[in-house]
Amino acid sequence: MSSSCIEESVRGSEWYRIVSEILESADITLNGSRPFDIQVHNPDFFKRVLQEGSLGLGESYMDGWWDCERLDIFFTRALNAGLEKQLPHHLKDTLRIAAARLVNLQSKKRAWIVGKEHYDLGNDLFERMLDEHMQYSCGYWKDATTLSEAQNAKLKLICEKLQLKPGMKLLDIGCGWGGLAEFAARHYGVSVFGVTISAEQQKMAQQRCEGLDVTILLQDYRDLHEQFDRIVSVGMFEHVGPKNYATYFDVVDRNLKPQGLFLLHSIGSNQSRDNVDPWINKYIFPNGRLPSVCQIAAASEPHFVMEDWHNFGADYDKTLMAWAERFHDTWPEISQRYGKRFYRMFSYYLHACAGAFRARDIQLWQIVFSRGADNGLRVAR
Repeated sequence: MSSSCIEESVRGSEWYRIVSEILESADITLNGSRPFDIQVHNPDFFKRVLQEGSLGLGESYMDGWWDCERLDIFFTRALNAGLEKQLPHHLKDTLRIAAARLVNLQSKKRAWIVGKEHYDLGNDLFERMLDEHMQYSCGYWKDATTLSEAQNAKLKLICEKLQLKPGMKLLDIGCGWGGLAEFAARHYGVSVFGVTISAEQQKMAQQRCEGLDVTILLQDYRDLHEQFDRIVSVGMFEHVGPKNYATYFDVVDRNLKPQGLFLLHSIGSNQSRDNVDPWINKYIFPNGRLPSVCQIAAASEPHFVMEDWHNFGADYDKTLMAWAERFHDTWPEISQRYGKRFYRMFSYYLHACAGAFRARDIQLWQIVFSRGADNGLRVAR
């Protein structure tokens, strides 16, 4: 059934009216002609979204019930207009939020879930989508025009902020596929110890860093007991969870030498809240939580002096759109393994997140900590 026929058949329904009015407040039109208007293919879409909220919106897209030429713009407009506050919260979402308050969803036993369900999806996917350093975190686009340049600039920025020097020992908590470990060891002459909870990441990181002074272990950060000159953590704190923030900074404290520096690179939330987007939680990053400014400040306060707080969240929009373009271009090479529903899921994820950063609904922070460096720090930009 065509979009116009569907619209005609449901136009008089209460479900259609409510969804139409919600979208109109963001100047988004049902079956409109603009790139950010949505095209509805299944008349059950309206009821599903109103009953299930964000989860219904995402799952119905995965099922092919609706399309949008520019999902990134759709989500930017929707978030700027506060549409997510108008959608209902499903009972399961309420129970999940309550559980997050009572249960440690990121315990040592549960911490491995996100590694198996997301980061172990397949190196063939991530190798094609990411840059040559396999950086699955925000690039630094200040002077960059390509994804490769932005990620190279990000790695250099981190190493310069940490003031790395030959002979230093660097701990990389959540080392991913080893891109930062290789970069720091090769260009700054440091010894790197990296930990990850993804078996696929460990395997590639070990191959990437072969011949360098780099050790990559499959290990939870809470089991670290060693001394390092510098500690870095990029794109991992989002998986720690509020119940473990204090423990996380305890771990950094006990592993950092007296004159050491620690750099935390993390997506951040504008507010301290328990709710996480239910679709992202189910399909992309299970048990993830974005920290707020005050949560990071409270957890780090007993241990460190905050020397620098750098927000370049707008750069994540560019990074995600570059990933989305590469994902789309490489899809014919990997489509048989992953399937059409996965394509719609992953494309939805990349464009929705790009829209969220563009709307400044979420941020990207690099924070440098010391124990009180003599005369302070001149932090690189």
